[in-house]
Amino acid sequence: MLLLTLWGGAASAQLGGKSVVATERTRAELLAHAPDGLEPGKPVWVGLQLAHQPEWHSYWKNPGDSGLPTKLEWKLPVGVLAGEIAWPMPRKYPIGTLINYGYEHTVLLPVPLTITPEFKPSLLGGALEVKLKAQWLVCRKECIPEEGEFLLAIPARSAIALHGPVFQASFAAQPKQLAGKATATIDENSLRLRVSGLPADLRETPLEFFPESQEVIETSAPWSQAWEGKIWTARVPLSPQRSQSPDVMPIVLTQGNKGWRVDALVQGPWPAMAAPVTMSPALQEALRKNVIAAGTESGSGLSLMVALLGALLGGLILNLMPCVFPVLAIKVVGFTQHAANQRARRLDGAAYSAGVVASFMALGLILVALRGAGQQLGWGFQLQVPGVVAALAVLFALIGLNLAGLFEVRQCIPARLASLQSNNPVANAFLSGVLAVVVASPCTAPFMGAALGLAVALPAAQAILIFATLGAGMALPYLVASWIPAFTQLLPRPGEWTVTFRKLMAYPMFAAVAWLIWVLGQQTGIDAAGALLAVLVATSMLAWSLSLLGRTRLIVGGIAVAWTAGCAWLLVGQISTVRPPQAAAVSDSVWQNWAPGRAELLLASGRPVFVDFTAAWCVTCQYNKKTVLQDPQVLAAFASKDVALLRADWTIRDPEITAELGKFGRSGVPLYVLYSGNGPAQVLSEMLSASELRATLSALPSIPSLPVPHAPQQFLGLRP
Repeated sequence: MLLLTLWGGAASAQLGGKSVVATERTRAELLAHAPDGLEPGKPVWVGLQLAHQPEWHSYWKNPGDSGLPTKLEWKLPVGVLAGEIAWPMPRKYPIGTLINYGYEHTVLLPVPLTITPEFKPSLLGGALEVKLKAQWLVCRKECIPEEGEFLLAIPARSAIALHGPVFQASFAAQPKQLAGKATATIDENSLRLRVSGLPADLRETPLEFFPESQEVIETSAPWSQAWEGKIWTARVPLSPQRSQSPDVMPIVLTQGNKGWRVDALVQGPWPAMAAPVTMSPALQEALRKNVIAAGTESGSGLSLMVALLGALLGGLILNLMPCVFPVLAIKVVGFTQHAANQRARRLDGAAYSAGVVASFMALGLILVALRGAGQQLGWGFQLQVPGVVAALAVLFALIGLNLAGLFEVRQCIPARLASLQSNNPVANAFLSGVLAVVVASPCTAPFMGAALGLAVALPAAQAILIFATLGAGMALPYLVASWIPAFTQLLPRPGEWTVTFRKLMAYPMFAAVAWLIWVLGQQTGIDAAGALLAVLVATSMLAWSLSLLGRTRLIVGGIAVAWTAGCAWLLVGQISTVRPPQAAAVSDSVWQNWAPGRAELLLASGRPVFVDFTAAWCVTCQYNKKTVLQDPQVLAAFASKDVALLRADWTIRDPEITAELGKFGRSGVPLYVLYSGNGPAQVLSEMLSASELRATLSALPSIPSLPVPHAPQQFLGLRP
């Protein structure tokens, strides 16, 4: 088996994971080259190969007038260090009045790995696991950000040379280090270059010039070059938006397929730089207005009152959300049980309401305390933890089995505890209120988003008051119904139908379990979802065994306990490895993964941007996605206005998404934002409708077909 493993690794340098990401524009692949194996001091290379479709190109380390360089983030084991990208020679891409530096066709970006003595692979078939998160920008007439996550396992006990010719071709395409000297002299608004030591056969031959430093020269402006004997000289205009004043300027000179790199020492003082701006004034103003609209400024009395009203209305509407239905349906049975006892009915309603309000206050207290400690959290934060999702699935499954009549709690616990349960209906009603909040936490109702966004920005006492009001709104319908005798008269008398209704209510609980399994699969993968299913089967057997008698109960219960423990151990192992935020690729090619700055970059290319802040555990988000965001008419409306679609997946905790939500005065999902570039960003309602979205899109101006990005420099350093 060891020999087969080594042979397979030598053939492909991959023992698992994903090494290829393909889109309509590029094919990206992570390659490895270790001709002498993984030993300290031996050359080991990895590299991202980008194969572009015709007319598409990506960018060099200095992209030129616009664009972004490819970014590689490595995750390596202890004892392995990644170096910098060994950039091949770029070429110039004139587009209109702009000049960019980059690559077309196929290019490999190699990176050297240093293997130190601290790297200790396993003795039996160990491998070096290389993880890469890459981001690159591809452009034609339009620019599209792309990204991918790659995993490569390089065998530690064998040489890898399968892709040797590809790496050698990339090494040959890199500029050679020039042995001569170079200087750069500041001459008013120009840079005068003098380079010596170039090959003699280049004299009197024009060269291409590429500065490695970004935003120093005016890339698209005319420049001049000449030979003074053995010395190559050039005069290059400085950029009016220059953002650097380096003491050394690395430059690359090319002629045909040959290139040379040299560090030019800068002589003379630099002129004053323009003040850097990292965000467009229009976008800054839009974000400021959104924060004000959400009432996050200074917590004024009026804003607090509006937030309390929003929390009350949001809590009321929360009762209509699908997540809360199973628990509310169970409470209907409680009404019928106390139909003839007004005092018991009112105590039940008050206890249930107290449980709801207390649970919301507890959630709010935890959220405010953790945010005060520096944690980036929001509404529904507990469902971002796979362990909590799995535990809720087990709890809901047990409740469903209980409702279906598989077992009764009083049969599974000692008689003394069973009598306590029967003698304390108020405690039961209180706990049902707690359960209702647990079930409701994945949902966000209208009016809730702004209220919760303000809550996390207010002092603790005011924040807890908002959470308490939200709970009061959710509990209010049941409380009122329990105190009004006329409502009870509308219900049929207790009878056989209550038994049937109780069993029927098991199925919404089982549906909630199926949804939680799907959520866990989105968070940690299909293996964890399978392990959770095994735990649920074993748990159901354990619950059933508790209703048996005598020796049969001991035998079946022992088997069920062992089975449950083994499956639980397997599940813990699966959920301990959580995928990074937004690691799952967006399946629909129309949508792109959200990343900080990506919306601004797309705006810079002249396109409106729609951002869907969502999570797999958010029922409202999934409903809106299926009914609105996948509607063919809505997608056609997006396409007619050339709207770029971004999806920010908050299923797993992501501080960057949390911070972005905070910019709009929100602390939870869903959030839908439309950037048009012609005014403040528009925040749409949580319960999205196709008609609302199409009406919003119809107000967008027609976007002319632009040959090149034309936005000002304020967007991510893009220059005119």
